[in-house]
Amino acid sequence: MEHYNMNLTLKVWRQQNTRTAGRFETYKVSEVSSEMSFLEMIDVLNERLTSEGKEPIAFDHDCREGICGSCAMYINGRPHGPWHANTTCQLHMRAYKDGDTIVVEPWRANAFPVIKDLMVDRSAFDRIVQAGGYISVNTGNAVDANAVAVEKEKADESFANAMCIACGACVAACKNSSAMLFMSAKVAHLSLLPQGAPERNTRVVNMVAQMDKEGFGSCTFQGACESVCPKEIKITSIARLHGEYLSAGLTSNK
Repeated sequence: MEHYNMNLTLKVWRQQNTRTAGRFETYKVSEVSSEMSFLEMIDVLNERLTSEGKEPIAFDHDCREGICGSCAMYINGRPHGPWHANTTCQLHMRAYKDGDTIVVEPWRANAFPVIKDLMVDRSAFDRIVQAGGYISVNTGNAVDANAVAVEKEKADESFANAMCIACGACVAACKNSSAMLFMSAKVAHLSLLPQGAPERNTRVVNMVAQMDKEGFGSCTFQGACESVCPKEIKITSIARLHGEYLSAGLTSNK
């Protein structure tokens, strides 16, 4: 693949904290390698800002391997940028051409308040998981993999949903800031396996209640979430969640 350098204009959202108003600031970056990752490009800009005595751009990052979900950025109107099934840290600058202007923003959702610049507080997701995204079975010592029979179709679907990295792109893309795709993935990957059966009903009820408490919007099933999910979680998981919730309501003693 041909390597080339480019000059770019960045319009980056700067905001000191949740309580202050934010604004876009414009930066010129030159000699950007096409083989840099998007985060490496911001690293280079931050080194320059620091050397000039200016405050660097705050953003979240950890693994830089598309696993942790922390590299949450809205890039030119799309969560994680233009590439399909991709996180920001896996986005490379060859996605752009010389002279491009790139607008970078944080997630926009009431449930994800801005901490600073491009960093948002996604702890609402943690609280949803704490409400029911666990199993209480004492598994004891490790057993043979085939000791508990699980249908391959269910196992495959469970593992596909377990791929969710809780990045929040689904919330950022949804016009209602709904967290249904995230939550449906967390519910599905446990409810499809026998280990998740004991809490199956209470799990979905408690997690839905916590999601509503956090202030996420309602799902109107339009699919924007699925289109930007870096792990390609399917919107059919939301349909499964509705079924789980209805079943829990019908079998509840309350």
